[in-house]
Amino acid sequence: MPDFPGRTVNTVHDLSHVFYPEFHPQARVDFMNMAFGSSLRNTTHVITDTETVRQEFIQHFGWSADKVTAIGLGMDAAYHPRSDAELAPVLAKHGLQPRSYALYVGTIEPRKNIGRLLQAYEQLDPALRKACPLVLAGGKGWKSEDVHRRMEQAANEGWLHYLSYVDQADLPMLYAGARLFAYPSLYEGFGLPIVEAMASGTPVLTSDASCMPEVAGGAAALVNPLDVDDILRGLQSHLGDEVWLRDASAKGLARAATYSWQRCAAETLAVYKAL
Repeated sequence: MPDFPGRTVNTVHDLSHVFYPEFHPQARVDFMNMAFGSSLRNTTHVITDTETVRQEFIQHFGWSADKVTAIGLGMDAAYHPRSDAELAPVLAKHGLQPRSYALYVGTIEPRKNIGRLLQAYEQLDPALRKACPLVLAGGKGWKSEDVHRRMEQAANEGWLHYLSYVDQADLPMLYAGARLFAYPSLYEGFGLPIVEAMASGTPVLTSDASCMPEVAGGAAALVNPLDVDDILRGLQSHLGDEVWLRDASAKGLARAATYSWQRCAAETLAVYKAL
């Protein structure tokens, strides 16, 4: 936030550099710690993406609650359920079949907890793992060399596909074609991929930590992201449960419908007007 002779609004998306500095390159943490303090000194009001981060911010920085507002993000209309005919061309390009893979979307970085997801998936019943391989879509991040080595081994064993960066135009199809979206992240400011998956009609398994339960709103299966056995139980029980999959899809669609950029914009404008 630059110097400004009037009132200012600052959006804080997450506080991972504060609570989980080990998840980032040191240079980034040093810069954020330096820039964040000076930015807040020039800030009148803060917006966060979730109530979870709002409470973290208030408690950590000692701000008055009336100066911090939580406003959820929105959902792109491109994310919605698709027919098999719509899915086929894009999925075929990536060597996939509709409803026959579990999906993760995001950067390959420590905060996303991919190492434990791989450990859990490796212990799945071999027949289930073969019938429904794990697909990871996301660019290479930082501090992820060991995870990439394990990913390569899993790919060689036939139960993992790493798509790396996926073109934005393909992502809606990739989401909509998945049997399950697996996102056991350790910390998020919002977790937009959770909502993208729900809007696509894809059942979600995510963490019971950070803001994930708030964003999912009862529409997802929750697991302890620090417990490989719990992630495994969640995968094992939900991948093969057709009744739960249908119910989670319906609940997810209803939950995702509450997130729109129109609402986000209107609530953000209201904060500016109030100042």
